[in-house]
Amino acid sequence: MSRLLLKAVAVLATAITFAGGAKAATCGNNAGGFEAWKREFAAEAQRAGVGQRGIQALMNASYSTSTIAADRNQKGVKYSLNDFIRIRLGSVDGFAKTGRGRVQRNPQFYAAIEQRYGVPAGILVSIHGMETGFGRTMGNVPVVSSISTVAYDCRRSSFFTPHALAALQMVDRGMLAPNQKGAAHGELGHTQFLPGNALRYGVDGNGDGRVDFYNEWDALASTANFLRQKGWQPGQPYNEGTRNFRVLNEWNAATVYQQAIALVAARIDG
Repeated sequence: MSRLLLKAVAVLATAITFAGGAKAATCGNNAGGFEAWKREFAAEAQRAGVGQRGIQALMNASYSTSTIAADRNQKGVKYSLNDFIRIRLGSVDGFAKTGRGRVQRNPQFYAAIEQRYGVPAGILVSIHGMETGFGRTMGNVPVVSSISTVAYDCRRSSFFTPHALAALQMVDRGMLAPNQKGAAHGELGHTQFLPGNALRYGVDGNGDGRVDFYNEWDALASTANFLRQKGWQPGQPYNEGTRNFRVLNEWNAATVYQQAIALVAARIDG
């Protein structure tokens, strides 16, 4: 999730660990040391249990200049709520109408997900639409390359390294194709999970026995599972000031993003 960047460090520290306190791969600030870093990181990944498929995906990864450009030019969300809605959603009414249509495509799925996790359809559909335009724009940078690039980059290497390991483990498990594309910082699938969160919270939403974040139903079920695990209270309100509204901060730390989700979701659910 573009956009789980501020909240996942503690979770990932317990979810994925390095063996034996071995020396970390040497970070860098340009493409010059990336190939050497990959060789060092491959040894770390093997100690963490990554198999041959994951290691091969790492060795085929390229330094992503577009990822670095995006990382260096982040400005944060500084819009008013009205401006944010205009820029990201167009309008509350128009977005909610589209969202209701999405729910009507498969109402049984959303009812089953709410029964299991307690997260209503409006929240899930709002996140889906805001993250990727309901799956239209899931990114154009290979996930393993982008997440490896920011794990190598000294700026936030400690944050992204567990995500890079998770991406390689996902390749091993068949959850992620080695060349699968995602967003600039390795966010993947319909609702833009970072790999460590995908590995931790991913669930099979369509009943085919596998977890695939590029499958809409798996991604939405996993999003509901994430929110539930973060403290979402079934049957409780989610408007601003409530406990469930605060859980939205676990998804995205921008207040206007949280406000927009709650506002549009209420129109969809109502």
